[in-house]
Amino acid sequence: MKQKSVAVVGAAETTQMGRIPDMSVLGLHADAALNALADCGLKPSDIDGVATAGESPVQLAQYLGITPTWADGTSVGGCSFMLHVRHAAAAINEGLCNTVLITHGESGRSRVGAGRFGASPSSQNGQFEAPYGPVGPPSMFTLPVLRFMKDVGVSIEELAMVAVVQREWAAKNPRATFKDPITVDDVLNSAMIAYPFRLLMCCLVTDGGGALVLTSAERAKDFPQKPVYILGTGESVETPMVSQMEDFTSSKAFRVSGKKAFDEAGIKHADVDHLMIYDAFAHLPLYGLEDLGFCGRGEAAKFIWERNTAPGGKLPLNTNGGGLSYMHSGMYGMYALQESVRQMRGIAPAQVPGAKISVCHGVGGMFGASGTVIFSNEA
Repeated sequence: MKQKSVAVVGAAETTQMGRIPDMSVLGLHADAALNALADCGLKPSDIDGVATAGESPVQLAQYLGITPTWADGTSVGGCSFMLHVRHAAAAINEGLCNTVLITHGESGRSRVGAGRFGASPSSQNGQFEAPYGPVGPPSMFTLPVLRFMKDVGVSIEELAMVAVVQREWAAKNPRATFKDPITVDDVLNSAMIAYPFRLLMCCLVTDGGGALVLTSAERAKDFPQKPVYILGTGESVETPMVSQMEDFTSSKAFRVSGKKAFDEAGIKHADVDHLMIYDAFAHLPLYGLEDLGFCGRGEAAKFIWERNTAPGGKLPLNTNGGGLSYMHSGMYGMYALQESVRQMRGIAPAQVPGAKISVCHGVGGMFGASGTVIFSNEA
């Protein structure tokens, strides 16, 4: 993709966040979409490209009165929206559409209009993993994280520190679900979910959503908000079954997606001012820091323990509070993208002074997929 040829001109989350018992999944998508359109001064009729996951782009377009010339329903888990950004940029560059709306909405807590949990019995993981007893991400993710901790030498205290630092960032965010400070002991004394995960190492379960509006860089300067340019993107998939990862201590999809985005952006790690790594569970930032190349093998836990990613640190990470303390309705990727955009606009609650480049990295499933988007606020 040509650097900075496409920009985000509209970005917003749902009007309410957390518990929204009076809105369906489709309603949350629409609420986020209308907020993002208002952010850039557009109407649904101005949109000619739609992308979404967790809901059909057909239903979304019809509900909003949009007749698009391009649509994307890619759904690979929580990083789907990173892939949508990448695909939308390619579509705009190719002339398939001019203005793309990407939406997300989930009733993760209230379950209004939400789909059922669990894999289809005929799927690969339905046949070859589910019969052995894992019940959702908290128990499935234990497989790689225990191997990671053993091989790399990560302590349970270091794993807990990830949640502690995330909460420090959340305390600066008025919209965060949890803001009260926590300690390593607080994390280790919270309820056991599935070893090594304690409750405070696990993501929130909330209602909410968000939306983005993308268009060409040429048009972006005509919109009311500061354009946020797409510098580089990457995506990959590995396996639908966590048991079949090539290496439990590293995500192949992370490595491929991250390298592609960095190569495309033409930047070095030292150029990055702000970083978002999907943190559905406390171990994910450790994998992200190492697989993206910010830390060497076995160095990420110490890097966080020494407060390099905390407020005042040299690499601000998950500055909204992350999926552990800010929001996590099921597919967290949109919330990470929203925070990267806010940082590049200079309007984030915990704004990183002078930030010019933000890397936003997501995971889908149990290390099944990955998407990476690198943003810049300089034309």
